Amino acid sequence: MRIVFAGTPAVAVPSLQAVLASRHEVLAVITRPDAVAGRGRRVSVSEVKQAALEHDLEVLQPRKPGEPAFLDRLRELAPDCCPVVAYGALLPPDALAVPRHGWVNLHFSLLPAWRGAAPVQHAIIAGDEVTGATTFRIDEGMDTGPYFGTLTETIRPRDTAGDLLGRLAEAGAQLLVATLDGIEGGVLEVRPQPTDGVSMAPKVTVADAEIDWHATALAVDRRIRGCTPAPGAWTTWRGERVKLGPLADPSPDLDDDTLEPGQVRAERGRVLVGTGSRAVALGNVQPAGKKPMPAADWARGVRPSMGERFSREGAAA
Repeated sequence: MRIVFAGTPAVAVPSLQAVLASRHEVLAVITRPDAVAGRGRRVSVSEVKQAALEHDLEVLQPRKPGEPAFLDRLRELAPDCCPVVAYGALLPPDALAVPRHGWVNLHFSLLPAWRGAAPVQHAIIAGDEVTGATTFRIDEGMDTGPYFGTLTETIRPRDTAGDLLGRLAEAGAQLLVATLDGIEGGVLEVRPQPTDGVSMAPKVTVADAEIDWHATALAVDRRIRGCTPAPGAWTTWRGERVKLGPLADPSPDLDDDTLEPGQVRAERGRVLVGTGSRAVALGNVQPAGKKPMPAADWARGVRPSMGERFSREGAAA
């Protein structure tokens, strides 16, 4: 089939590469516009654009996919199908109508669970044990279209969102190519999504990534892992934000419930923090303007006093 691929971040690159290696012909790539980022205000291009340019592919970057010039070029290309992986913009009806086999999205959940921008993060934060990926035909709803195929993936006890998303990106790329093959061969049956089990996964914001130390140790662990690497879990220490990496591996002697929520104690080369259930041991800590460091090194620098604690932003320590 004649393909126009749509995607933006690094997680979409394995799918682009898999489609390029398949029997399908990639005519062009659609990605989000270049952005100005960083202290130097340098222009940043998407990982998908970088990969497309390496293969001498035409790159389309509409500010909105409803722009007349973009739609005209898409019609000129006349793709049979447009696979989509984390493109990052809603497609209007005029765009949806162009490819004769529609737009096929690879979504990183078992739909209808976790519809939205951050399915992997929400699955980890919620404590799901299994997730997966789904290919479906895009309609005008939010991840509501009929689906073609699925795969499952176990969520491991120490998985971060980055770990899990990396595995799903690689496995999902093969699912996407298999879906395109099945569509071309006319052997793939599209089915409506189940009506039960719908849940939403909106973008995880910086505010969502703040740790509530009154939550259970299990909930704290899941939120930190679900927010790693982005947007990054954080808390407040002496009025300033610090980022937190995944907790140290659980240990049998961490059933300490004498620490109050958020209370910090450095001992024997580790840093314990109280939660709503029991203490947890910190992994890496990243103060503002510094690189991540082992929690014990951070504690040696700040020297937490007896009873001192992490707090919620705007609350007293």
